[in-house]
Amino acid sequence: MTVNIPKVTHTTQSIKAKKQSAVVTFFSNLLRSWTGMVGFLIMILLLFISIFGQWIVPYDPLLADFGKKLLPPMTDGHLLGTDQLGRDIFSRIILGARVSVIIGLTTVLIAGTFGTIVGIISGYFRGWVDVILMRIVDVQLSFPFILLVLVINAIIGSGLRNIIISLAIGGWVIFARVIRSEVLALREKEFITACVATGVTRIGILFKHILPNLFTPIIILSSLQIGTYIIAEASVSFLGFGVQPPEPAWGNMLNEGKDYIFSSWWLITFPGIAIMITALGVNLFGDWLRDTLDPELKGE
Repeated sequence: MTVNIPKVTHTTQSIKAKKQSAVVTFFSNLLRSWTGMVGFLIMILLLFISIFGQWIVPYDPLLADFGKKLLPPMTDGHLLGTDQLGRDIFSRIILGARVSVIIGLTTVLIAGTFGTIVGIISGYFRGWVDVILMRIVDVQLSFPFILLVLVINAIIGSGLRNIIISLAIGGWVIFARVIRSEVLALREKEFITACVATGVTRIGILFKHILPNLFTPIIILSSLQIGTYIIAEASVSFLGFGVQPPEPAWGNMLNEGKDYIFSSWWLITFPGIAIMITALGVNLFGDWLRDTLDPELKGE
């Protein structure tokens, strides 16, 4: 008993050292890539604003002041001006970031979980299960993503919860297709063949050997899809089927400001810039993450 204690301690310290080394390697690689670093900083800023935005906004984003409507930027204390109801645009953009983060992360979580389960079942068990599931995926992929989301929203109604549901329904097929291809490739690996030869059960192979090897593609795909869902939400809200006023969302801010595009350009310019910067940051970080974590791209 006395002999085993130092071994356990040494093993624990070794695991902690490996974790710390992995974190140090991750950030050292990130610092060497300016595109990855820019994307990472944009994402951190977006998360900070979405969490603490309600305490840092200078004005109530829902408070209308008709005496100050359509003020240009840098006028009367309003950094980005006011809209047609006299509401501060900067405050509404800050609060709109929270909507985008909630929609992006929640949709990825729901669509990613369901799509991963379908992809694993389809790729691992194959046969008639694979045929049925992949035909469903093929049928859904034949519809344009935004059009499908609009149809679903027209059926179930608008609002924050419903836009998340419609985006998840429209987006799970990407995860299913990618994860299925990863599982099919893993099935042919030598270590899986060895597991089958030694009598390891299907469930054991699935949870102990295949699922852990799917974490990297899931993380990469999720990071790339967040930007897609944020832009999709803005598009649907712009068309009037997403998040509804007066709740501030970048898409419905564009919708409200389109009638003033020639007289009050700032109503659509600044929400559009916010969407562009967010999508750019997410995609830059996602691309760096893919290049860093994908062994094939690294030449391993």
